[in-house]
This record gives sequence, C-alpha cells and structure tokens, in this order.
Amino acid sequence: MTDAGTTTFAPEVVEAICRHMNDDHAEDCLRMVKGLGGVEATAATMTGLDGAVARFVATTADGPVDVVLPWSRPLTERGEVRVEVVRMHEEACRALGIEVPAAEGH
Repeated sequence: MTDAGTTTFAPEVVEAICRHMNDDHAEDCLRMVKGLGGVEATAATMTGLDGAVARFVATTADGPVDVVLPWSRPLTERGEVRVEVVRMHEEACRALGIEVPAAEGH
C-alpha cells in the first residue's frame, strides 16, 4: 500500500523498470537485497516500486522473502529512479565489502 502523499508511477513505468532491472541487472538486485536488506539470498527479483520504496522478492534457503528498500528521498519522476538505484547499488556493494562493478550502461 502507498502512503498518502507518496508518488505512484504508472503501471507501465513500473513494469518497464522492473523488467529492465530483472533482465539486465539481476546481480545488482541481489546485491541490494543482501547489502541493504540484510537478506541472505541466492537471487532477487524487483517486483515493484513507488516514490518511497523499491520492492523485491528474494530467494532464500527458507523460501521467498519480501524485501522493501526505501529510497534516500521521495521520488516524483521516473528519471530519479535510475539515480537512486545506482546509489543504492553502490551503497550495497560497500556494505558487502565488494568493489562496485564498472557501469555497463543503463
């Protein structure tokens, strides 16, 4: 559920972002779930987002786990999502003690 005042993005925007993340950045999703969500997972799928959070389902030894990761600030435009995902991924890598992989185009 979205809190009052939280930006919601059009369903086709959410679908496109999730598809891109899952198809092109699956390892990034996994690092974010592990590094920022603290979930020991073997895979992660982005399932949704709004102006406040990104949502994932993580595959764990105990089964699927919902993971909700807040953005650092409220987002109101689609272009802001990319900036926040990159920031979150870099933060997750630092939390995991791994080098941030070189950007491959987004």
